[in-house]
Amino acid sequence: MLDVQSSLANLQWTVDHHFLHIQNQHPFMRAWAVQFELAYTDFRVIQLALQLAGEHDLLAQFTKIYDQLYTFEYAFAADGLEGFNAKFGDQLTTYADTVKAFDAIIPTIAAHQVTNN
Repeated sequence: MLDVQSSLANLQWTVDHHFLHIQNQHPFMRAWAVQFELAYTDFRVIQLALQLAGEHDLLAQFTKIYDQLYTFEYAFAADGLEGFNAKFGDQLTTYADTVKAFDAIIPTIAAHQVTNN
């Protein structure tokens, strides 16, 4: 499996911090958008590594969770805090639960990384 430890760490940091940014109702800022785009690149690298390693079930789980997170984050990236709140303001608990599920799958991917190298 390709070494994606830094991509895992970067993606997890970004997901966690973006959730906190939105939860705390901070306004949109350019750096947030740059992080969002870089995180998507890390996501795609991790997907590729899982696919090449034949970890199809883990790939499907990871992709499903990140796709849910992406929906929340994209609303903020595209329309700022006001747009996010209009679309998902009443779903912060669901967003938080999705972040927890994401945080829970990262160690599983990292463990596969260690045992397959």
